[in-house]
Order: sequence, then structure tokens, then C-alpha cells
Amino acid sequence: MNHENKSYNFIWEGLGNIDEGRKNLGENMPVLIYRLFQYTLKDILAREYDEETIGLHYRAAGYLAGKEFAKNMLDISGDFDAFIADMANKLQKLKMGILHMEKEDSISFVLALSEDIDCSGRDISGEMVCGYYEGLIGGIFEAYSNKPFTVKKISCRSTGDGACRFRVMEQQEGEKV
Repeated sequence: MNHENKSYNFIWEGLGNIDEGRKNLGENMPVLIYRLFQYTLKDILAREYDEETIGLHYRAAGYLAGKEFAKNMLDISGDFDAFIADMANKLQKLKMGILHMEKEDSISFVLALSEDIDCSGRDISGEMVCGYYEGLIGGIFEAYSNKPFTVKKISCRSTGDGACRFRVMEQQEGEKV
């Protein structure tokens, strides 16, 4: 995905010194505030774009965040099992969700994410809402392996499933995400 914006380019350092800037309140904020941002942004985007385009933008933002998160927060130098364990620990420590690898075969694997910040506790809507996480996971795995990955949400708490599940596979040559 190529989503270049000439007026702004994200850099990790642009997140600032949160400890210094929030001496009294600290780094944590309620999931409610994250969702307020996410779903009001989606409402505004829906006034200009169709659902498919909104999904592409959410996945692209997640992808960029995932690559930067992996480079700055994860140990991407170890073997695969150590990497998965580090990612699961960081996601839980940061209260982004509880990650488990459920299935693995020679070409793909399934990651389950429970208590995620996007849809856990929402009413069942029938809509899969974790496009951002698809991108995030893809960006994390690309930063780890230096190869692009296809990530597809296969189940969601918002559709009544017990956890959000993502099929992850290395992107095949010529395949578009």
C-alpha cells in the first residue's frame, strides 16, 4: 500500500515524551476515549468515502503503526517463537489485547486476540471492525521478517465470536494486499 502524504510523515519521535508531558495523569487512558476517537473518525470518513475505502485507510494506518511499533517496541532479532512471545507480552502489558497463536501450518497461522481495544464489550453488530488490527499485525510481521504479509480477519467479537481471529500468511509474489 502506498499512502504517502506530502504534508506530514509519521516518525516515532513525534509521539513525544509522554512521561514528561503527562506528569500527573500518566500514560494510560480509558479504552472509551480510544473508541471515541476511532468511531467518530470513522463517522467523519464515512461522510466522504465508502466502507471499502475507509477500511483501506484503517488498514494502512495500522500497517504503518505495526511497522513502527515492531521497530521501536519489540525484539525483532530473535527466533519466531521468541518474537511471538515478546509481541504477546507487549500487547498485554500495553492493554491492547491478549494474543494467542491458535493454529499453525506450513503456509499460514491464526492469531487470536481477546479483550482487544476495538470491539471487546461492544454489542454484536454483525460487522467486523478490526481493520486497523489487520494492518497492525501485517506491519509487525513485515518489520520482523522483511517480507510482506497478508492478514485477514476471519472472526470477530462484534459478530458474536469469542475472540478476534486473524489468518496470517506471507504475501505471495504479485499478490496485492
